Amino acid sequence: MDFELNRKDLHKSRFLHGDPPSPEDGQALLRIESFGLTSNNITYAVFGEAMNYWGFFPASDPEWGKLNVWGYAHVEDSRHPDLTQGMRVYGYFPCASHLLVVPDRVNDKGFVDAAPHRAALPSAYQGYRDVGNDPVYSADFEAEHILFFPLFFTSFLIDDFLADEDFFGADTIVISSASSKTAIIAAYLLAKRDGVQVVGLTSAGNRAFVEGLNIYDSVYLYDDVSQLPGERAVYVDISGDGAVRTAVHARFGDRLAHSAAVGATHWTQMNEGAGELAGPRPVFFFAPDRITKRGDDWGAAKLDQNVAEAWVPFAQWASDWLRVERVSSDDDIQRAYLELLDGKVDPTAGTVVEL
Repeated sequence: MDFELNRKDLHKSRFLHGDPPSPEDGQALLRIESFGLTSNNITYAVFGEAMNYWGFFPASDPEWGKLNVWGYAHVEDSRHPDLTQGMRVYGYFPCASHLLVVPDRVNDKGFVDAAPHRAALPSAYQGYRDVGNDPVYSADFEAEHILFFPLFFTSFLIDDFLADEDFFGADTIVISSASSKTAIIAAYLLAKRDGVQVVGLTSAGNRAFVEGLNIYDSVYLYDDVSQLPGERAVYVDISGDGAVRTAVHARFGDRLAHSAAVGATHWTQMNEGAGELAGPRPVFFFAPDRITKRGDDWGAAKLDQNVAEAWVPFAQWASDWLRVERVSSDDDIQRAYLELLDGKVDPTAGTVVEL
């Protein structure tokens, strides 16, 4: 099974069914077991051209692309001398039943895919971690791991980046799309920092949920941007909504210390109302660059340890309010995808696809 999207119209999708590929010498076939569907996957599709996300898993036709997801798989067939059949891994996959890989740097942590078409793409998406040796993996929190961890890693890096920059001298962090998982994680981590208040921007329908999380110092509606508090602020833009971005920049002007473009949960409004911006030019936050920096600063083992230490309490906290919806059929996968694409998402829910 392969789920493909029309690259020019993301509302058009299709399923292709056929026999899985057979690995050749040096290759392995992964059988994808489960993966999450979140707004993060929509970001991959929206930025498919600009960030070359389509390049990871080329589709059968250049007009189509595969939806990129995070989840679990096992090695169904290995023709690589160092890779054991049956190993269970966590990593980056297409929305599909199988993935053919070229394992490299195989060790007790897992391996990387050295397929030639992936060579020039960011290394952060190339690794497949053996869950038996992964410090963040717990069988009790598999759903949370699938739904939150890729977003958690990004939010961990955002929190670390802002703290490393001493919040650019700001006293307030404004986060849009405050009910989204990326925003929730970032707010959860930033709330533990001293010296800054964390302010959430959300819709009227999600306000009660956002306030009930008790991780934002205050919550404002998108219509109330002109009332946002703070003498000097940083904007963490997870919605990607051009009108909201313009309003936040207008609210603070030169008192906006930094504007970080992170996501596109409101992807259809990216250019609406986006006129001349007051204050600093938005800077795209590209998590793989930060991973490389912290890998160099701390070493891979220390980075893993720091992430794991932050992850465990968050996973426990999130499990108290997260409602997991498990789906498996083609129709349900397509429905869940379209609901995410159109922003029809219950913030308390997460979709796990089990194949």
